[in-house]
Amino acid sequence: MTDTVNPPLSYEASASTTHPHVATTLPQEVIACLKNSRFLHLATCDGLTPHVSLMSYTYLPSTPYDQYPTIIMTTNPSSRKTNHLLTNPRVSLLVHDWVSHRPPTRAPNPGGQRDGSPPPAATRSSLASLLLNLNTSALSSISTTIAGSARVLEPGSEEEAWCKEQHLENNTFEEEMGLFGQQQQQQPGQRRPSISIDDDVRVVTVRVREGRIADWKGGVRDWQVVLEGEGQPAPLVNGTLESQ
Repeated sequence: MTDTVNPPLSYEASASTTHPHVATTLPQEVIACLKNSRFLHLATCDGLTPHVSLMSYTYLPSTPYDQYPTIIMTTNPSSRKTNHLLTNPRVSLLVHDWVSHRPPTRAPNPGGQRDGSPPPAATRSSLASLLLNLNTSALSSISTTIAGSARVLEPGSEEEAWCKEQHLENNTFEEEMGLFGQQQQQQPGQRRPSISIDDDVRVVTVRVREGRIADWKGGVRDWQVVLEGEGQPAPLVNGTLESQ
């Protein structure tokens, strides 16, 4: 753990369950992260070689087909991750609101050069530094990992059509900024999809039941969702058990 204003280079020991939290809903900071983040990282494995993909996604508190919170994604049927999911549905998701910009650092010696990352210190106005710090403090809060099993939905099924429609709707924005900073030209009030969905894509869903939060101070907390009416786990020693 650390009390500094910068994230630590390592986090508290967490090889086993850490500060467990069990409730009937997701932690509020996890909900906020899932609602506000644009992409997530999807980790799959064929049993030997892990693979990570950057994915657009849709988060829903529940669906007509599952009472649990659900993540919806789409994937090319001929992709490596699809092959992994069909043979090994166990996945790990990472969602975060960290700012990806790496601030400049001091060179190891006056006039020294640094070839790799992070970059050497650069000249920046006090106003630019202030705005960067404000943006960083506003956005950098937590990352959360989600562990679960993915379902590749049956092509042509009612559930697949419903999830595909929800995914397209949730990735259609009033005003879109290109990935490289260019403003997309469109008529006032016009909405345009930020993704396109081909007819042959496979729709993937992941039920959100358990995961882990890592915060900017180096803290780690495990969480689990148990719906009302399901068997409650044994009382937690270091965590909380809530009904919300």
